[in-house]
Amino acid sequence: MEKIGKEKSAVEKGAPEKSAVEVATFGAGCFWGVEAAFRQVKGVVSTQVGYAGGHKSNATYKEVCSGNTGHAEAVEVTFDPARVSYQDLLDVFWENHDPTTRNRQGPDVGEQYRSAIFYRTPAQEAAAKASKSRLDASGRFRRPIVTQIVPVGPFYRAEEYHQQYLEKRGLSSCHIE
Repeated sequence: MEKIGKEKSAVEKGAPEKSAVEVATFGAGCFWGVEAAFRQVKGVVSTQVGYAGGHKSNATYKEVCSGNTGHAEAVEVTFDPARVSYQDLLDVFWENHDPTTRNRQGPDVGEQYRSAIFYRTPAQEAAAKASKSRLDASGRFRRPIVTQIVPVGPFYRAEEYHQQYLEKRGLSSCHIE
């Protein structure tokens, strides 16, 4: 997997044809930093932040933050599998947050900050479960991984001011180091 410098986004200007792309969805804490991490990866065509895994239709940021929707802040990653694999994206996911903390990443606390892989296909489900098992067996973490691996269900795009939030403001990533 090839990454580029933190100052630039790898998101492609000349995107491949629609049929050549796949979509992956991840929750790993505050979606601003998670999105910034995925936008660094060559082969990522586009990203959008939003809400997944809950029961409230057309959820808003205010509603999600209330804790009453069941949604996680999530990033939908559209990628070209000829340039970056789903496994590569799983690696980015694991590297950019602490999957052993339930409903918390850094100073952000609440169900909306949970660690989750929202799969879209049986192949994504199998890859996510195998990846989690390998990471658990590696001994990298002293605590068990609490990441949910669940079907994506509806994804609700977040308000426009959340899209590419860090990039638009020239800020550095806010993910856990």
